[in-house]
Amino acid sequence: MSNATFKLALIQLHVTDIKKDNLENAHEQVLLAAKNGAKVVVLPECFNSPYGTNFFPQYAEYIPDGESVQALKEMAKEAGVYLVAGSIPEKETTSDKFYNTCTVYNPQGELIATHRKVHLFDIDVPGKIRFQESEILSPGNQVTFFETGNLYGKIGVGICYDIRFPELAMIAARKGCIAMVYPGAFNMTTGPLHWELLQRARAIDNQFYVAACSPARDTSASYHAWGHSTIVNPNGEVIATTEHEPTIVYGEIDSNYLKEVRQGIPIYTQRRFDIYKDVSEGF
Repeated sequence: MSNATFKLALIQLHVTDIKKDNLENAHEQVLLAAKNGAKVVVLPECFNSPYGTNFFPQYAEYIPDGESVQALKEMAKEAGVYLVAGSIPEKETTSDKFYNTCTVYNPQGELIATHRKVHLFDIDVPGKIRFQESEILSPGNQVTFFETGNLYGKIGVGICYDIRFPELAMIAARKGCIAMVYPGAFNMTTGPLHWELLQRARAIDNQFYVAACSPARDTSASYHAWGHSTIVNPNGEVIATTEHEPTIVYGEIDSNYLKEVRQGIPIYTQRRFDIYKDVSEGF
C-alpha cells in the first residue's frame, strides 16, 4: 500500500552557460529540497545548458555515460529522493541524433526511466517568436512513467511542449499515475497565455496532480523563460506557484484527495468507450 501523501519539490534553477556550475547548483538545491522534506524532486528543462538549438550539440551527452547522468545519480543517492532530472541535450550513441531527454533516478541513485521529448517545439508566432527544435532535435517515441514501488505510486513524465498534447497525460492517468510532471521552459509569449492554463486543463482532464518546473528567468540569456513553476491538484486548483526568480516550490501530493475528487465527479466510470476509443489501449 502506498503512502497517502508526500512532498514534491520543483527547483526553479538559475541556468548559466557553464555546465559545471549548473550541475553544482542543481546538487546544492536538490539536497536543500530533501532537507526540507521533499521525497520527489524535479529539475527544469535543459537545466545543464542554455536553451536553444545552437547550444544543443555543444552541450549534448551520451546517456547513461555522460557527466550529467553521473552527477545526477550521486545527487539522488545523497539526497535519498526520486529525482526527475529536468532534461539535458542527449546525443545518441548509435545514430548521433540529438534528443531533449529527461532522466529519472530512484533514492539509490539508479537510473529508472528515460523520456525523450515526444513533441518538438516548432512554432512561428508572427512578430513574436520563432523556434524550431526539429532543426537539431529528433522526437522521442514513447509514453513514460515510473514506479516508486510501494511508496507513492506511479508518476508520468513529459517535457514542456508535450503538455499541449493531452494524450500522454490521459494514458498515464489511466495506467494508474497519480501525477504528471513536466519539466518545461515556456517563453514570454506562450507563458502568460497558456502555462498555468494547460497545467490546470491536464489536471482536470485526468483528475490527478500536474506539476511543471521551469528554469528561472535570465534576461541576459538569448531565451527568456517564463518561470512560474507550479503544482496543480486533481480539482484543477493551483496549490503552489512562484514568480520568475530562482527558488524551490513545494506542494503536498495526496492520493486520498485524488480518490475523493474522482469519487465526487466519477468520470472514470462514465467514459463511453463504445463511442470513442480509449487512448491508453496498447500501453
